[in-house]
Amino acid sequence: MKNEKTVGVPRRKLLALGGASAGLAALGGRQALASANGPDTNGLYPQELSLALLRNYRTAKASSYDRTGGNADYRALQPGKTLTLLRTSGPGMVSHIWFTIASPDEQHLKKLILRMFWDGEASPSVETPVGDFFGLSLGEYFLYQSALLTVAPLKALNAYFPMPFRRSAEITVTSESEQPVEAFYWNIDYQTLPALPEHAAYFHAQYRQAAPCPGWKTAEEKNLDGKDNYVFMEATGRGHLVGVTQGVVLNQDGWWGEGDDMLFIDGSAMPVTNGTGSEDYYNGAWDFGGKEFHYPYNGAPYTSNPFSIGGRWCVYRWHLDAPLRFESSARFTIEHGTGNNRSDNFYSVAYWYQTEPHAEFPPLPPVRARIPKVFAVPDGAARLVP
Repeated sequence: MKNEKTVGVPRRKLLALGGASAGLAALGGRQALASANGPDTNGLYPQELSLALLRNYRTAKASSYDRTGGNADYRALQPGKTLTLLRTSGPGMVSHIWFTIASPDEQHLKKLILRMFWDGEASPSVETPVGDFFGLSLGEYFLYQSALLTVAPLKALNAYFPMPFRRSAEITVTSESEQPVEAFYWNIDYQTLPALPEHAAYFHAQYRQAAPCPGWKTAEEKNLDGKDNYVFMEATGRGHLVGVTQGVVLNQDGWWGEGDDMLFIDGSAMPVTNGTGSEDYYNGAWDFGGKEFHYPYNGAPYTSNPFSIGGRWCVYRWHLDAPLRFESSARFTIEHGTGNNRSDNFYSVAYWYQTEPHAEFPPLPPVRARIPKVFAVPDGAARLVP
């Protein structure tokens, strides 16, 4: 532990200008929006008039409603099968996704795979277990509220990222469970638009894990270049990172969060930015005091047995004040303990916007490997290789 040494915003701002430009401007923050547009003759900025401004889009929704007019507003999902939740032509923008799921499989949040495809691409721009996408990184439900993701009673999953597309959008969910999903409910709110701004980038989300991270036990090692860091995301193209969600399972006693975040952009060999510790990156301090919290931009909304083997944490950070920009490539990483000296399990999703085409994602780990469990960490100084 560190014994020496927390939405309205995006949703309101999505309304500010109408259409896709409003949603994308929302990521820049209130000050940027105000300076870009200036006050009107009454001294009011667009966000202060947002609910009164007329819109130039067409409201649309894709949902699982009962087409017969009854109340069976869901779809069953058999093992190995795929549901298409949204298929539409553009230009347009998805503004909200809501799911709730009834499944006898206790690990369904890890076994159902969410994918999103923009403009007919063959490789998805989003590929992640459903639970991880909504910040439920360890396959368990809990309630929390943040600017871009919320989980509401009871098991209601919500995402508010603006997701623009020019020609088409397709969103699917695939079951890798051995048991049928009895009921998958969804509502996807989107708008069809006359056009998108030329600088509107595409939404991406990538799942990664290291179970366990390849740590070491005894000797102090220095880490200047981030060689063995945990990797949240790697991207090729022009864009900006807007945040991460992360789950941690402790394979060792103590505090997991002494790792520094390091950002590499545009081919840099050394980190362009270097943080001061994991809890600092998530905008808490002093190992969070072992406490749960959740704010619009940062939080640790779930913890169990926080400093002992088998302990579990879920954390998140949104860079809505200033998304982390890259011109040609990005690699965002974090240490697992001081100089990578710990071998805990990390599970994460990184969320960003970029131009297409995007780099291929690494293959998803097999189902069994995605289910969190505790690993025995050997004594001694040898590096543990998963």
